[in-house]
Amino acid sequence: MEKLVKAINENNFEFQFIGIIVAVFCVILTLVLVTLWRRRKSAGNSILITGLSDAGKTILFSRLLNSKFISTYTSVKENTGNIYINNHSLRIVDIPGHERLRYKYFDKYKSSARALVYVIDAVTLQKDIRDVAEFLYSLLSIISIQRHIPILVLCNKQDQTMAKGCGVIKTLLEKEINLLRLTKSSQLEAIDDSSSNTFLGKNGVDFEFNHLNMNVQFAESSAYNKDSDSIADIEELSVWLKKIV
Repeated sequence: MEKLVKAINENNFEFQFIGIIVAVFCVILTLVLVTLWRRRKSAGNSILITGLSDAGKTILFSRLLNSKFISTYTSVKENTGNIYINNHSLRIVDIPGHERLRYKYFDKYKSSARALVYVIDAVTLQKDIRDVAEFLYSLLSIISIQRHIPILVLCNKQDQTMAKGCGVIKTLLEKEINLLRLTKSSQLEAIDDSSSNTFLGKNGVDFEFNHLNMNVQFAESSAYNKDSDSIADIEELSVWLKKIV
């Protein structure tokens, strides 16, 4: 009788122990699944708007969210807001263009980026071509290594007389990046170690955007137009956003 009671107690202990193990496993599995679900939910829903200062990024941000022009100042932190396209919620992130801030905020949001809009002042491009190309080169290098996302180079301020069209701007950028890539690798180490060995385009031929293993498109906008709140001013951007969602 004593042996039977002892055997029953031992079996009960084993069952309890197994039950504890199963419960702990279920808790751990639940935590892992919740973490993965949250990461998946937050990843890939941000449209990053970046470029040099005074290119019109914050005005563009306002036009997307509020469909109207607002007076802006040079941003010292990011602006964020949500819009709905094709029944999908997208977080629009306006990244400061100042050279001391741009990489800090790009690094903050790049892991959740669904796409990137690189805004260019089409009026002052000739004067700023080196800085415009250098920043774009750095972004392309980082994106090509870490995670490919669609990129739109948006040539803004087309309502102004001296603005250059996106075809001209594309050619100017290709020529400048062709020069930059010869010496840029060592400079990229200070920005992102993973980009230090990146070579954009094809070896032995002049740089062209269609040589990249990522989707880079060009478009025009007039988001800086103070006298218009028409959606037509950013129509090419709106069409592009609908295609990538």
